[in-house]
Amino acid sequence: MRRTASPLSLILLGLGTFLLVLAPMLAWYVTPRAAVNPVDIDTTAVYKGTGSVFDTERIETVPDRTITVTQRVRGDVAASERSGNAVWDVITTVDTDDSLPAADPHDALDFAPHRWVMDRRTTRPVHCCQESPYIEGEAYLKFPFDVRKRDYQWWDNTGGTTVTMRYSGTEKVQGYTGYRFTAEVAPRKVGTRLVPGSIVRQPERPQVLAEEWYANHGFKLVVDQRTGRVLYAQTGPRRTLRAPGGDRDAAVLLDSRKIAFTTATQKEAVRQAEQDSGMLRTVGVTLPIGAAVAGGVLAVAGVVLVVRGRRRPESTGTPETPHPSLTM
Repeated sequence: MRRTASPLSLILLGLGTFLLVLAPMLAWYVTPRAAVNPVDIDTTAVYKGTGSVFDTERIETVPDRTITVTQRVRGDVAASERSGNAVWDVITTVDTDDSLPAADPHDALDFAPHRWVMDRRTTRPVHCCQESPYIEGEAYLKFPFDVRKRDYQWWDNTGGTTVTMRYSGTEKVQGYTGYRFTAEVAPRKVGTRLVPGSIVRQPERPQVLAEEWYANHGFKLVVDQRTGRVLYAQTGPRRTLRAPGGDRDAAVLLDSRKIAFTTATQKEAVRQAEQDSGMLRTVGVTLPIGAAVAGGVLAVAGVVLVVRGRRRPESTGTPETPHPSLTM
């Protein structure tokens, strides 16, 4: 008797081997290439809070005003494709109820356009493509993929420097759990502004090149662990003017202890995080595990069938000799 492998056993063995090879490729090759920042982004985040603002018509600081911060991010697809990086144009406006709704963002209380260029995989800044300002740190607008429970250097565009965001546990946003990071910013000089001397308590001077100072009562960010998307953002900006060389605030331009994502912005951030995180989980975890398990089962089944084979009787190769007939 001899053994032969059936076509089914060879098919099972081949398919099982293929799936076993595919599993680590999905986890270690495909997933890192799927975790990239988009170039065609078009999203808007809205913050709301209350605080004091400087009224340019009354020439004084007015308390208890509703403050709306709108941050729109659009990807420059053409520049991104040329550079191989993600090129995002960002416009941030600060408004009160007096300047909303605004037909033109330039009519806002404060208007700040800038361009952020980053590595699509690491999210670190890349200095090219007319980047403005010169952004540093590990994260801005979003964290890197696969966020760790450690401190991160976050770019604070208002302060023009990085801020150490410290990991402080987990927190739910609209029922979705993220990593919480917090920080405070001590007062620092960020520029100068030509203003009437009376604003900085120097009425005898018609104009003064006043110092502009910035501080932050507290940042809080809640971030999706897998994608690095910000689910909730809270800031407490304080912007003031000081007389040249002065050590005390002479006028308050903006001061709020809490301006945070609106509920609608939170829900949209969570929706996108769930969608993107689910896709990465499928490619990086679910499919590799499923491929490995199925591949192992099929490969074992194929090997068993090959070993068993099909038994057939062996042929002698010699034809049987007929008996001669008797004749008379």
